[in-house]
Amino acid sequence: MPEMENPKRPIWMAPDSRAVFIIDQRKLPQQMVIAALTTVDDVIYAITELMVRGAPLIGVTGAYGLYVAAGNTPGDFPSNEYLAREALRIKAARPTAVNLEWAVDRTLAVVLSENTAKGRIDAARREAAAIAEEEAENSRNIGRYGLALIERLSREKKGAPVNILTHCNAGRLACIERGTATAPIYAAHEKGIDVHVWVDETRPLNQGSRLTAWELGMENIPHTVIADNTGGHLMQQGMVDIVIVGSDRSTLTGDVANKIGTYLKALAAHDNNVPFYVALPSSTFDRQIRDGVADIPIELRDPDEVRYMPGFEKTGGSLLVPENSPAANYAFDVTPARLVTGFITERGVCPAEEAAIRAILDEKP
Repeated sequence: MPEMENPKRPIWMAPDSRAVFIIDQRKLPQQMVIAALTTVDDVIYAITELMVRGAPLIGVTGAYGLYVAAGNTPGDFPSNEYLAREALRIKAARPTAVNLEWAVDRTLAVVLSENTAKGRIDAARREAAAIAEEEAENSRNIGRYGLALIERLSREKKGAPVNILTHCNAGRLACIERGTATAPIYAAHEKGIDVHVWVDETRPLNQGSRLTAWELGMENIPHTVIADNTGGHLMQQGMVDIVIVGSDRSTLTGDVANKIGTYLKALAAHDNNVPFYVALPSSTFDRQIRDGVADIPIELRDPDEVRYMPGFEKTGGSLLVPENSPAANYAFDVTPARLVTGFITERGVCPAEEAAIRAILDEKP
């Protein structure tokens, strides 16, 4: 696909509904490249290779994957068995982010309730679009609730800049629209509150320095890119007022799986009495797992993402380590609930405690 102007969302349907278009996030910020997903293999490749990433966007992409599957049925009718098999393939693309399984299962249930080929294809398209709209609205509400936290800090600082540290990319590229961790920042900036964002580079794939910095720059929000290990020093020096990160999967007991390095930021925040908030839609809570450290699956990715710069390049990139040195590439870590000040959800803000989380989600014990 050719380069093009910056679209408003990272995923959308083609006008003729024959393809799903995405921003290839591997190419940013140097290029704005659009890719077309026309087969289930395309969808799986896009998720696995991080052409799309971020829990809400992965979920929406998986839902559209069911639409692609229904339209590519090998016979005249997308059977239950065929759709269930394709759903399993899509869900296996990335194991840590719970939104993928949630969105695919939700879409599959709707599709299987239809009895005609056209009905199943149309239902998949409608449900995927509905999930996308819900995630966009979630982001707006997360911004609204998170804004109150930044407003309070601004009052306490008598209008001096509120310094926010974030990790990885939990912005519109990951979340359809305004993002999760960045949504309160956008809301504060639009209200005229003086904010400054410390942007972790987020090795090995640099989602912070490539994507979050690009997004903030597009909105003219003051920010500074820092090496991943700088956050602790900034907190010691009183240069961070609040940490806001996203999540790929969180438990109802308050444990948080997010991009590798998040746990270390939480430890530093705890040691320096800096509030540490996790912004996420309710779809990112895993209702089945109670012990995040023990039970959340942690994706182990290609070690060449660590060995080479830029991380996505398997050939032609710069080798960063001795040629024969092995590398390990854990994509996520888990921050225990004891280190989390609270959650910012589309339904409000709550502490990282099971009773409070269940109450805000209207979940029974």
